[in-house]
Amino acid sequence: MKAKIGDTIIVEGAHVGDHRRIGVIIAVPHEDGSPPYTVRWEDDQHEGLLYPGPDTHIKSDN
Repeated sequence: MKAKIGDTIIVEGAHVGDHRRIGVIIAVPHEDGSPPYTVRWEDDQHEGLLYPGPDTHIKSDN
């Protein structure tokens, strides 16, 4: 998975009843765009470090 600052990251709910989380990538520490990413989540504006799993995809801001 590769990303850049400003991309939208979407984490699908892994279990029934889990909700989708959507955030904006605000920091990418590796030049090649590989994880982890610092994300600001839309729902609560919390910022945190994310190691994306298989239920995660990126929507590029291109």
